[in-house]
Amino acid sequence: MTAEVQPSESAAAQDPGLWDLFLHFMLISAVAFGGVLPWARRKLVDDRRWLAEREFLDTLALCQFLPGPNIVNLSIAVGARFRGLPGSIAAFLGILGLPCIVVIVLGALYSRYGNLPEVGGGLLAVSAAASGMILAMAGKIATPLLRRRPVEAAPVIVAVFVTVALLRFPLPWVLLTAAPVSIGISWWRRT
Repeated sequence: MTAEVQPSESAAAQDPGLWDLFLHFMLISAVAFGGVLPWARRKLVDDRRWLAEREFLDTLALCQFLPGPNIVNLSIAVGARFRGLPGSIAAFLGILGLPCIVVIVLGALYSRYGNLPEVGGGLLAVSAAASGMILAMAGKIATPLLRRRPVEAAPVIVAVFVTVALLRFPLPWVLLTAAPVSIGISWWRRT
């Protein structure tokens, strides 16, 4: 019982098939270890034009609120949007198939060579690059929100950052508080 959402005008001309969903989500996962969301945004919004910027941000916001990895939730939502349950399955298999195989191979290699100092240094460099990608994606997500609704978005962004990053409150509790507050601020500003 899947309700399909009609694609927007920006996406209507490029309605992806099951193979397209599988292939493009697999390509996203193939090039985006440690920072999938910037590549997903580029592929879905800029390259393929399946989603408008606002649609991507709205879908991502929903996917971040749901349990599970954001990119997996996003692949399922985008697949369902265009092809229902089969589309969700195709996008899900595309986003997870290749990384699962690669992680199994890398795990086997790490168990054999993980104690070498070069491996530790390499992993440190990779984690620094991944941190930079996460910060870049946060900036790309925040910029349109701050341009569109700075009064509503800025206090919520700052409050969530402070409570999660600095005060180290558990993310589920912060989301359960921030979501109704954000909705309340938006509703109050519109009335």
